[in-house]
Amino acid sequence: MMDWQAWVGREQRRSDTVTDGLLTRWCATLDRPVPATIPQGLHWCLCLPDAPTAGLGEDGHPLRDESADSFLPPVPLPRRMWASSKVDFCEVLPLGAHVERISRVSSVKEKSGGSGRLVFVEIERETLADQVICVREVQSLVYREPAPAGVPPAPPPPGSSTFDRSTWNVVRSVTPSEALLFRFSALTFNSHRIHYDLPYATGEEGYRGLVVHGPLTATLLLDLARRQLGENSLRHFAFRGTSPAICGEELNLALRSEGDALVLGAFASDGRQVMDAIARI
Repeated sequence: MMDWQAWVGREQRRSDTVTDGLLTRWCATLDRPVPATIPQGLHWCLCLPDAPTAGLGEDGHPLRDESADSFLPPVPLPRRMWASSKVDFCEVLPLGAHVERISRVSSVKEKSGGSGRLVFVEIERETLADQVICVREVQSLVYREPAPAGVPPAPPPPGSSTFDRSTWNVVRSVTPSEALLFRFSALTFNSHRIHYDLPYATGEEGYRGLVVHGPLTATLLLDLARRQLGENSLRHFAFRGTSPAICGEELNLALRSEGDALVLGAFASDGRQVMDAIARI
């Protein structure tokens, strides 16, 4: 195992502006009206990485190196996924505001499991608008070994079961399309090939189809909460990806109340859970 402690505490600062154009494109992507205030989740489209195309690796992510100005550690494992986030919405982002994001690597942990070697990188992020903290987030990335030869594609094909709606207060069904994935990749400047390059996703990373972005599924769950509770109603939102969602397949977005919390989930048509989440208003 490598010693990753040199990367713990590394900091990165990026700046941006909340524009009318970004808000309009974000709402068009989600097929929703343009609100009077900036919606929750749009912060994932701000202060984005801007590596040149020549600086991208085979998977579409920026190349990893050991230089002093490199923010993320140069984990040699090829498969990278956004595993989870814990988000505190402190203030509403103002339209037209100057935004700064401060990111810090808080931990790098290497583990071995049934799927092989794993490296987890935890990043703390603060998004400020005109020097006021609007969003705090702890984001976890996971790096994995290549898919072993001969292993069936992930996730498994849909089974004969069906998603059980009876335990949920609200369910909304959507089918993520190639166009939706393309637009979300454009909004977030995400060039990871599993979201748009079918031969790469299936042949190199072992998925059964194009993979729906984890933060896109999380955004759809935030939008479900917005439809029920109104704009900017959440103070805390935490999500964890549990299985890949596949483009072109039905995704059931579900919500129910449990005490003072909201429990949310995303499920495939056969009930396989794709994401679990919890929120507080």
